[in-house]
Amino acid sequence: MHGEYKMPGGKLVVADFQVRDGKLTRVRISGDFFLEPDSALTMIDVALEGMPAAAGSTHHAAVIQAALGPNVRMFGVSPEAIAVAVQRALEMPD
Repeated sequence: MHGEYKMPGGKLVVADFQVRDGKLTRVRISGDFFLEPDSALTMIDVALEGMPAAAGSTHHAAVIQAALGPNVRMFGVSPEAIAVAVQRALEMPD
């Protein structure tokens, strides 16, 4: 599945993943945004891996925020924007 979202005033967020048994798998988030440290992108992928697809964007955003903690800086992106890209991918017809 593939979803994209351009955050207002921010950058493009891309979500690519599969859904197996109702859970997100093979999650890869990308885009033209910046994160410090760079390892935060892997933290986002890991946080979403195995999440229920039906959990909804609010829950997905909360899980991302919790995984990143207070020391990660996000430029041009937010946990909510990433969750919107995930939701858009889930809404696309096969």
